[in-house]
Amino acid sequence: MSRIGRKPIVVPAGVNVSLDDSVITVKGPKGTLSRELHKDMKINISEAEILIERPSDNKLHRSLHGTTRSLVANMVTGVTEGFTRNLELVGVGYRASKSGDKVVLNVGYSHPVEIAPEANMEFDVPVNTKITVRGIDKERVGAVAAQIRAVREPEPYKGKGIKYEGERIIRKEGKAGKKK
Repeated sequence: MSRIGRKPIVVPAGVNVSLDDSVITVKGPKGTLSRELHKDMKINISEAEILIERPSDNKLHRSLHGTTRSLVANMVTGVTEGFTRNLELVGVGYRASKSGDKVVLNVGYSHPVEIAPEANMEFDVPVNTKITVRGIDKERVGAVAAQIRAVREPEPYKGKGIKYEGERIIRKEGKAGKKK
């Protein structure tokens, strides 16, 4: 049995969870999320917790058990606390600024790059070399952060580019570092 799949999901006060066929909807103080789950997974919703059960022990149901539980738990966490992803700009002259709700990146191109947030998402630029992406959907927050990082990925020789906070860039030695 899946260790993750067996764990109950605690539903905090102020969160409303409803199930319609295989579509689960979670409403909370930060917003509403809905997602279609696999039709075979059994979802038992009570007042204080949600339990995910699988119908059989075949390989598909075993693989879906923990995944389904994690998706629902992330929805509950998203509408109560939200998710955050931090990015850092490393390089001479690399900077970010906020223009309205968009983020404007100056990362060595001939033009500034503007990125607009999706629904239920916001950007914050506390310092001109740091960007914070906030939202209620963990998957979308990670995807938008990856989109920002893809504008100028960190390169392995000098380490310049946009990287996640705490990401370790594996460095390569250049031509001068090679010995005969």
